[in-house]
Amino acid sequence: MQHHRPKKTPDQEMIFGRHPVMDALEAKRNFEKIILAANVRGPFEKDLRKACKELDVPLQTVPKERLNNYTRKNHQGVVALLSPIPYYQVEDLLLLAYEKGKHPLFVLLDGVTDVRNIGAIARSAEAAGADALIIPKKGSAQINDSAMKSSAGALNHLPVCRVNSLIQTAEYLQMNGLQLIAADLQGEKMLYDLELNLPLALIMGDEHKGVNRVLLDKVDEHFLLPMRGQTDSFNVSVATGITLYEIMRQQK
Repeated sequence: MQHHRPKKTPDQEMIFGRHPVMDALEAKRNFEKIILAANVRGPFEKDLRKACKELDVPLQTVPKERLNNYTRKNHQGVVALLSPIPYYQVEDLLLLAYEKGKHPLFVLLDGVTDVRNIGAIARSAEAAGADALIIPKKGSAQINDSAMKSSAGALNHLPVCRVNSLIQTAEYLQMNGLQLIAADLQGEKMLYDLELNLPLALIMGDEHKGVNRVLLDKVDEHFLLPMRGQTDSFNVSVATGITLYEIMRQQK
């Protein structure tokens, strides 16, 4: 039976052992996720679950053998991967954006699993004055050192929100006055035909799968990027950059 090594970058900071992990939670460190061995039961498991829920830290349960892929040292059934950035609440950032007296601009990424794309998108979003990058807790690339490098420092300045459901988040933004727009190969309008001088939530999907159809059904405007060549799509970070600059041009 083949064991797949977990995707952990060598430079990702890690804490293991029950006391160190609980201490880090108490200190409110920035976590990517906490990984718990499935055989761990009892008071520690209860306390860990409660702390993760309160602090909104993703907790993943795996067979205990998988934890040995992270470290051979005595991990006592728990490993925490730290994040190089803090994560923010969408509600707080939306309020802040409206308080600035400008049109809010949020960028939602659906299924973007390449860390370099996330970094490059963050770079464009920060340069275009976006208020936040929103990624789902599951099915998105981790923000690790490679993403930080690709962002050329932008991830230190652009707030990132990690949400349980992109669909619910999109609905929340829509209810609070934002137009949802999404790049869609079945779109009827060209990007340049859209009215973009508005509060906006831009939804971009992975170039292979595109934006989830359930999410697309919620969107106010579906658009296409004009293309003259033979290939049928741009890389997602390039497409996001093009779109953000058209938004910025219209909002000047």
